[in-house]
Amino acid sequence: MHTAFPLATARELGYQPDQVEAFLERARSSYEGGVGSGGVMTASEVRSASFSVKKRGYSARYVDAALDRLEEVFYERERRAEVRANGEEAWWNETRRLLSEVRGRMQRPRGRRFRRRGVFATGYRRSQVDAFLDRVADMFERRELSIAPAEVRDVVFHSQWRGYDEDQVDAVLDAVVELILATR
Repeated sequence: MHTAFPLATARELGYQPDQVEAFLERARSSYEGGVGSGGVMTASEVRSASFSVKKRGYSARYVDAALDRLEEVFYERERRAEVRANGEEAWWNETRRLLSEVRGRMQRPRGRRFRRRGVFATGYRRSQVDAFLDRVADMFERRELSIAPAEVRDVVFHSQWRGYDEDQVDAVLDAVVELILATR
């Protein structure tokens, strides 16, 4: 049997091969200019792709690495289209606006950077999110890309009662990935 990716080991769960193959086929069709049933695929859609897991599925490590590369290809394509349509200055203005929003969030006091979950709800551990965002802020201040997009995509935070709202944190992490890709 031919597979696009190595299979997960017997002790690991891997991604459902049929879902991965369908997603990649849709990405290929979108990249080649076909709209297909799912419309035009975006870098953001690639970044947020998720698959069910199963024994002997595709190794998540290899699929995730392929998705990281695919996201960068789609992002660069979107960037070139935006520059062609609106000019490079407009694209940089939008990038600066996004950077300003992200910096504004990171300049808030530790423990108060995001909305906290309710009394009976869990969210991301505040100290872990703050520590990671401090690293990102330091990277932006030094103006050197010391954090790869894959590191931002793969960061994992433990949960805690009244932790940070996951959706808000995830939106800022998506913006950080976009900023890193924009400044390459």
